[in-house]
Amino acid sequence: MTQETKASLDFNTTTFTNERRSAEDFAPIANEIRRDIVRMLVRAGSGHSGGPLGSADIFAVLYFGGYMRYDPARMDDTTHDRFVLSAGHMAPVMYAALANAGCYPKQEQETLRKYNTRLQGHPGRDMHLPGVETSSGSLGQGISIAVGMAMSDKLVDRNDRRVFSLTGDGELQEGSVWEAAMAASHFGLDNFCWLIDNNDCQIDGRVPDVMNVYPIDAKCESFGFDTIVVDGHDYADLMRGFDRFLENQRNKTGKPTAIIARTYMGHGVSFMNDKFEWHGKPPSKDQAIAALEEMSTMP
Repeated sequence: MTQETKASLDFNTTTFTNERRSAEDFAPIANEIRRDIVRMLVRAGSGHSGGPLGSADIFAVLYFGGYMRYDPARMDDTTHDRFVLSAGHMAPVMYAALANAGCYPKQEQETLRKYNTRLQGHPGRDMHLPGVETSSGSLGQGISIAVGMAMSDKLVDRNDRRVFSLTGDGELQEGSVWEAAMAASHFGLDNFCWLIDNNDCQIDGRVPDVMNVYPIDAKCESFGFDTIVVDGHDYADLMRGFDRFLENQRNKTGKPTAIIARTYMGHGVSFMNDKFEWHGKPPSKDQAIAALEEMSTMP
């Protein structure tokens, strides 16, 4: 593939399978997710860049590493594992992951935030996009819904479904997050995996400057989670976190798992990297082309 093709604003038709991989196999997947995020946002002219780009590596491992069981052709199957994006404003990264998994046509990514699109600015269950388990975006609420799903699976239906939910670290300022965490521990939900995108940024500045939530790991542990801190841009480290969750579920430890993934907002695009100002704005066309050209030097 030439650099000119890689820097194109057009979506390609590449998709990836969900299977157990080696750590070095995830880079091309994460890079394609990032490219699609940029392409979506520049067309939409609105939306969030920083968080989606920064969490692309997490989504690459979760959706394409065999950790979350699903069939792209049968996302309405009630036996598949579930993911809830509690930080709903980060929707572009989930949409890109689902498209790259073949859950819906990649060309449909052009419709992000357009009228009557299935790709709303925040995930909407009513739009019937495969892989969107619930509407989310009111911060602090998605994780509560996910915990409810995990309770239903473990305590009522008594199946082995896994439930994953991702919050941002700024979202931890919402009290309902900790109510959900308390319930997950109290009910012994070892089928629940809480992913925390710890980029230390939110729309108004650095997380500790707006309202300090640290130490996150100690808080999660005190709420009864088996807690592991990983480098959110290191695939082997991310795999270590997900493997720990699978081990907890397999051994029926009765403890939910928290994976705190330390990331950089806007990772993969040098002029966005670790800058909270990119939390809630899209790139211009020139910036998008520059970002895609920079990504063309990656795997």
